[in-house]
Amino acid sequence: MIDLYTFTTPNGRKASIMLEEVGLDYNTHKIDITKGDQFTPEFIAINPNSKIPAIVDRDRDNTVFESGAILLYLAEITGKFLPTASKDRFQVIEWLMFQMGGVGPMFGQLNHFKRFAPEKIPYAIDRYTKETLRLYGVLDKQLENREYICGDYSIADIATYPWVAIYEWQGMTLDEHPNLKRWVETVGQRPAVQRGMAVPS
Repeated sequence: MIDLYTFTTPNGRKASIMLEEVGLDYNTHKIDITKGDQFTPEFIAINPNSKIPAIVDRDRDNTVFESGAILLYLAEITGKFLPTASKDRFQVIEWLMFQMGGVGPMFGQLNHFKRFAPEKIPYAIDRYTKETLRLYGVLDKQLENREYICGDYSIADIATYPWVAIYEWQGMTLDEHPNLKRWVETVGQRPAVQRGMAVPS
């Protein structure tokens, strides 16, 4: 049994989508980051960085934090959504790192300055809007002749989808990125993705 510590954020949903996709049994523990639950001693013992998500694998006596590490861990123990052939494997890892180093931080900054910052700073909004659009373009080009980011559905798709799927909430459009828009629709139709996006309820 796996204990998932999470909240309703794109990073949190990466872990719940993966758990749903691989079919592992798990219990959900809601860590309300708007109330500071991530700073309790109990949660810091699980993740010293006080971020969600994190998992505790009771069957294997492992604790894993950082969403990308969780995806890699679950892929390794189940043999799903991460190729074994070296070239294909590292392509998936490349695009996982692309999400973690680019899509997540840049989209997150856009979310902050557009939706949550107490002061609307035009320079910051413009900067992160432009970078979000640039990253949309990178993904759109990658998806030009592929159904999924690396051809077959993988943890690269699972990592990226929750961040791109909120484009309307961000006040963005995918009209100029048709391949990316098609991909969002395709991934969003997967039953496991739909279930994972609803965690925690």
